[in-house]
Amino acid sequence: MKLIRITVFIAGLLLVFACGNKSPRYDATGTFEATEVLVSSEAAGRILRLGIEEGEVLKAGQKVGLIDTVQLYLKQLQLQASMKSVESQRPDLKKQIAAVQQQIVTAEREKKRVENLLKAGAANQKQLDDWEAQIALLTKQLAAQQSSLQHSTNSLTEQGSSVGIQVAQVADQLAKCHLASPIDGTVLAKYAEAGELASIGKPLFKVADMQQLYLRAYITSEQLADVKLGQSVTVYADYGTDRHTTYPGVLTWISDRSEFTPKTILTKDERANLVYAVKIAVENDGLLKIGMYGGVTFNK
Repeated sequence: MKLIRITVFIAGLLLVFACGNKSPRYDATGTFEATEVLVSSEAAGRILRLGIEEGEVLKAGQKVGLIDTVQLYLKQLQLQASMKSVESQRPDLKKQIAAVQQQIVTAEREKKRVENLLKAGAANQKQLDDWEAQIALLTKQLAAQQSSLQHSTNSLTEQGSSVGIQVAQVADQLAKCHLASPIDGTVLAKYAEAGELASIGKPLFKVADMQQLYLRAYITSEQLADVKLGQSVTVYADYGTDRHTTYPGVLTWISDRSEFTPKTILTKDERANLVYAVKIAVENDGLLKIGMYGGVTFNK
């Protein structure tokens, strides 16, 4: 009789536990994660300003800080002065060859005059030959002068292009001194403060897109036949005890290779050693947090 009472008591406890447990039966469980971006310094210098705080919501491209730009600005001024100097050395081709061209015009006129005198018998052939030789000499001088001036112009053009590239490089370095958020997101961590020295590659802050989170869950090979990319699923955010919130989700990624079951993950078949990771996109209403546990059921 005592054994019967104990059996009935245990059965009653199991019945109460079963009725009180309102947790949905998950096909898979996992944790929520977000697209995180670690923003590092692209310039070296003292941080003049970094006006962000953890939890602050930023827009893509929003300026949040500044690294000292004095030396780069001075270098930019120097290069701009060099550019003006190069441009001032550029020869004026028309003015440089104008004198020789005028001499050729004069020689042509004298040659014509001698030709007329030669026809009238008032000049000799040598005078005509002398003017033809003079014209030939001036023409060669003009060609040589044009070639020299063209080479000088090309050289100055190349120098100007080189300085122009350096100016563009400094402008790019100056732009990188202005710190901005690369995405719309929330500041998760801040690793530097104003007044500190920044070096190229030094982490400054981390920002994450909290508007859309991903539930990273694991499924067995048997469940692969029931899922596909773009499939609508039901996601449950687990707040502990019996409190759960339901969200619509979309399956966006299925791993191409299997892996051993993570110890913190419970799959539908706990005896499976190998599982496949999946990602499910979920629109965040503000209640979902990174690292929160969640479950998923695949809509049939």
